[in-house]
Amino acid sequence: MGLSADRASGAFFLLFGLAAYFLVIPAYVEQAEGGNIAPDMLPNAIAIVIAACGFLLMVKPTPQQLPGVRYFALTGAYVFVLAAAIYAMSWFGFIYVAPFLALAIMLMIGERRPLWLAFGALGMPATIWVFVIIILDRALP
Repeated sequence: MGLSADRASGAFFLLFGLAAYFLVIPAYVEQAEGGNIAPDMLPNAIAIVIAACGFLLMVKPTPQQLPGVRYFALTGAYVFVLAAAIYAMSWFGFIYVAPFLALAIMLMIGERRPLWLAFGALGMPATIWVFVIIILDRALP
């Protein structure tokens, strides 16, 4: 049983789930005085599922190989664009940043059709704005 990426990530998620279940959730979830469901029930269930899946990944790893460096670099580029957009939203707001973010992501994944680019960059942020601001009566950054 050699060390592979699946076994290493499985060990990480096993330890993460156990730490969440035994250390984090008891320390940071307050108990309620009434109600049918305890406030820590769902977080505990999710922590158990994470730990169990990590254990299963350690015991029976997949035969897949790690992708090349190009995929990690592309993922890093996506994360950078998203982080920059979130930072820009804190300064300029959703309505001004979301169209540029949508356009950048669409161009990064290879979309080149003008109608789709226009709809994705203008239509989807406008739709999100209408649903959140008008229908749900919530605030956007």
